[in-house]
Amino acid sequence: MILPRYHIGPSGIAGAGKGLFLDEDVERGRILVAPDAIAETSSFAEILARPDAAQALPATVRWFEDRYTVSTDWPDECYVNHAFEPTGLWHLGFIFAASALPAGTEITVDYRHLLAPGQEEDFRDAATDAPIVGFTWKESLGASSQALLALLD
Repeated sequence: MILPRYHIGPSGIAGAGKGLFLDEDVERGRILVAPDAIAETSSFAEILARPDAAQALPATVRWFEDRYTVSTDWPDECYVNHAFEPTGLWHLGFIFAASALPAGTEITVDYRHLLAPGQEEDFRDAATDAPIVGFTWKESLGASSQALLALLD
């Protein structure tokens, strides 16, 4: 569920298609997106074993440890694009404002938190052309926990 007012529009990120944009100013640390309607989680191995794995992988998001959700119905949250210097901080399925964000800001997160450990995205970072490779669970949780603590200070 997306908490602030928003709209979907053309992304400012080359090759990204559409993006999710704020329609109101948001203060640093505010929750932008919160998980909702999660019917089930699966291990990454279970997702890879699905007959529709090729279609499921682009719609797969890690929530915690080796548990992933698959949303092939593409809710608006799926328009949050990747950036190594994101406007949002992904932490355990929540997205927090990484700084004070003015209306019109495109919401981005670092996809390395959402991917399986070592999983490489099939596109590269638009700003750096570097590969986007999933963190381990400990790397993701450690980095996002430290960043969240810094946001809340």
